[in-house]
Amino acid sequence: MASNDTASSACLDSAAFKVAVSTVLTALILVTVAGNVVVCLAVGLNRRLRSLTNCFIVSLAVTDLLLGLLVLPFSALHQLSCRWSFSQAFCNIYTSMDVMLCTASILNLFMISLDRYCAVTAPLRYPVLVTPVRVAASLVLIWVVSITLSFLSIHLGWNSRNKASAIDDAAPHCKVQVNLVYGLVDGLVTFYLPLLVMCVAYYRIFKIARDQAKRVHHVSSWKAATIREHKATVTLAAVMGAFVVCWFPYFTAFVYRGLKGDDAVNKTFEAVVLWLGYANSALNPILYATLNRDFRSAYQRLLRCSPASREAHGTSLVSSSSRVSRTQSQEPGRQEEKPLKLQVCRGSEVAASWGAMDR
Repeated sequence: MASNDTASSACLDSAAFKVAVSTVLTALILVTVAGNVVVCLAVGLNRRLRSLTNCFIVSLAVTDLLLGLLVLPFSALHQLSCRWSFSQAFCNIYTSMDVMLCTASILNLFMISLDRYCAVTAPLRYPVLVTPVRVAASLVLIWVVSITLSFLSIHLGWNSRNKASAIDDAAPHCKVQVNLVYGLVDGLVTFYLPLLVMCVAYYRIFKIARDQAKRVHHVSSWKAATIREHKATVTLAAVMGAFVVCWFPYFTAFVYRGLKGDDAVNKTFEAVVLWLGYANSALNPILYATLNRDFRSAYQRLLRCSPASREAHGTSLVSSSSRVSRTQSQEPGRQEEKPLKLQVCRGSEVAASWGAMDR
């Protein structure tokens, strides 16, 4: 562990700076908890969102919610007080919970990328490839890997360089110890291999979206095709950019600690990259839910925003108009209405009565 001088350099000496850091960490915890609660409520209260595709998003939201409730408050307290105020047994539980939930969060992101890759590259075979049994098996696999790399490894000492505990008696701090084997295995399984697969998957998705935009260019305006391609680029760039920015610095420092020792990384830098990784759990509800149109509509209805109110008002007006139309059509002596022909995209015409349109 760090010496007293190194540990004190990582502490917050200035009261104003300490208040600022406390505010930022508290806001990050609140955003993490609130955002993932909204995701869970949106799926639970909206039947349209209850699909196999959203099982991984709900699993991701539950994982990030548990991280915000069970890990981040203790991490903030540890960071602000510059010491571990609890027992060694609780330190092992805390570090195991931290590793387990962060690993599960990243693996859920990995499964979401695979799910979307199958949906885009093989849309006709998607119902065959993604079945309830396979989704359930994937979720079980996520938690088996996460528990193995966290509780099992830490409590059996697979991550330790020696028999020393995770708490330094001279300057009590609590963090995950890393040896060479554990650093390489955890870094590869938890981050680097999923990152490689996600890059390939999202690159293929981007190419398909770009090809579709080019095909649209032949039948529509150049502006529409450009907008479609721009949206696909921005969405994929946001998803991959947030994941890389949040977790790459932490796992680079994590593997470096495994190679050089637990004291090889500056404590201030280690704290910054750790909370940068935590910030990914606050961004996930935005990146993996808000970018989805159905989730946006569910958010609006759940939070009772003005767009949802206008949509509901418009629906009531259409229903009222439908009832008036049916009432008028049922009055005796009224001339029978002729079918109305609707022009559709492909140039063909579809006959529909006013009553059918209302329904």
